[in-house]
Amino acid sequence: MAILPHVAATKEQQGAANPARVLVDSVTNWIRVYSDGSVNRLGPPEAAPFMVVVPPYDEPRDGVTVHDLATGRGVDVRLYLTVEEPKTTSARQRRPVLLHFHGGAFCVSHAAWSLYHHFYARLAVELDVAGIVSVVLPLAREHRLPATIAAGHVALLWLRDVASGSSSGGDSIALDPAVERLRGTADFSRVFLIGDSAGGVLVHNVAARAGEAGAKSLDPIRLAGGFLLHLGFIGPEKSRSKLENPPTPFMTQETVDKFVMLALPAGATSRDHPYTSPAEAVRATVGARLPPKLVMVVEEDLLRDAQVE
Repeated sequence: MAILPHVAATKEQQGAANPARVLVDSVTNWIRVYSDGSVNRLGPPEAAPFMVVVPPYDEPRDGVTVHDLATGRGVDVRLYLTVEEPKTTSARQRRPVLLHFHGGAFCVSHAAWSLYHHFYARLAVELDVAGIVSVVLPLAREHRLPATIAAGHVALLWLRDVASGSSSGGDSIALDPAVERLRGTADFSRVFLIGDSAGGVLVHNVAARAGEAGAKSLDPIRLAGGFLLHLGFIGPEKSRSKLENPPTPFMTQETVDKFVMLALPAGATSRDHPYTSPAEAVRATVGARLPPKLVMVVEEDLLRDAQVE
């Protein structure tokens, strides 16, 4: 077990600044919360290969380049771009864009982990999309829900700026060369949301927030659909899958029960919340204009019953 490499220096500095801090909450092998508000993020040995941070690269590898970008809206993103083919006599058809939200129970994980790089770099090429935008999400407990939902919506607004070439105020914006490549090849009327685990929950919540704001708020982009991969909705009851399906180093009864309470808004006393409960999420979005969504359920997931619900 070790502190994650991309947060190690910060946590060591926090400990040195306040050596009298007291442990107030924890999730075994994953997270420690202290009385001064600082958080140590860890990881079991089995997870180490998946948590390696993959640096961005401009030289194509297997048909894709990777770019880390500041949006100017308070969130950072990782952009996967497919390599453009040589131009022919007929212009190549514009291609869709995927906006990705990573998992990690809202509390751990990072868009630059090898877990995501190896999947999304390959997916960008296999699906022949213009690009995949992976949002660097704010993590709880420091940033409780709805902080990640807001970050996802901000990423959509950034895509709107990219598509139009101007900010919400109408001012033209200077785009990074990689973003210019995205703008030149993307069909912004086909933006799909995709997320795994807690990221799947965000697909629903971000789509709902966009629906509340109205289609014109995103013009000229349009949400064409969403992909929820082994989504991380969770109910208040002890379901059969939670009791009978096997735990893994990544998901145990403890991680299922405790991560969500660290992520929900301060003062929440139950997992039965519109942000994370399937039944409450449905009730909260009755009448909302949502894009079509594909839900993919994992058979032996502890949260299988909530996924099916």
